[in-house]
Amino acid sequence: MTTATGLALSNPPKPSRIVRWPAAGGYAAQAGSLLGCVLFWHLASTHHWHAGFITFANVPAPLEVLAAARELFESPKLWLHLRASLLRVGIGFAIAGVLGVAAGLLIGRFEWARRVLLTPLEVLRPIPAVAWIPLSILVFPSSEASMIFITFVGAVFPILLNTIHGVEGVDPRLTASARSLGAGRWRVFPEVILPAAAPAIVTGLSIGMGTCWFCLVTAEMISGQFGIGYYTWESYTLQNYASIVVGMLLIGVLGMGSSVLIRVIGQRLTPWQRGRA
Repeated sequence: MTTATGLALSNPPKPSRIVRWPAAGGYAAQAGSLLGCVLFWHLASTHHWHAGFITFANVPAPLEVLAAARELFESPKLWLHLRASLLRVGIGFAIAGVLGVAAGLLIGRFEWARRVLLTPLEVLRPIPAVAWIPLSILVFPSSEASMIFITFVGAVFPILLNTIHGVEGVDPRLTASARSLGAGRWRVFPEVILPAAAPAIVTGLSIGMGTCWFCLVTAEMISGQFGIGYYTWESYTLQNYASIVVGMLLIGVLGMGSSVLIRVIGQRLTPWQRGRA
């Protein structure tokens, strides 16, 4: 190949690729990182480290948390807590997914939808979930509906914004080609817009699921007798610090697992994206 200056390039540069570790090395690094965090936690809590304004004197040690976790897992209330939280997160996330993707497709594609919908949504987006508690209690007839609404609020905006960015990133030549081949305005959505924006939508769904669990404690502060968030908040009111950490870790594991599940499902539904790395 010859450039405009006449210099011959026998080996044109190849596009850069992400350097990936072997699978075994990657798993070892992940396990080592996790063990390092637990070791630091153990040393800091058992030796009551104090650094400036940060102190670990009252932080429960890993063995105390393990004992509290064993007590919870042996309790019949564990399943009741899990069932309540999974139901609230599942319903809130499902509603957020449907409304967030639908609104994102409209706002990203049509100027009239952007002008009508985007400004009110941008005003509502920075409001934290805890600030919605009084209004949700007034608006919804039951505490269960209020808790589902709080999880919905946590999930809908990441889904909405990622869908908008995904639609805006679609190559205009793709839609122009589809229109030139006879596809109508609404037929372009399932055949061009949605497949091209699917990776961004999956990312938004994964982030939205994580924020759904993030808002769970806030949601279950409203009322209720069961739920992982309620268990964590109740442990705080009873000053049972080891159980607080158990609830936090359980929410983290469930949130991470559900987000990973969404990404895996998204990869299976978008096989045309697997070769892009």
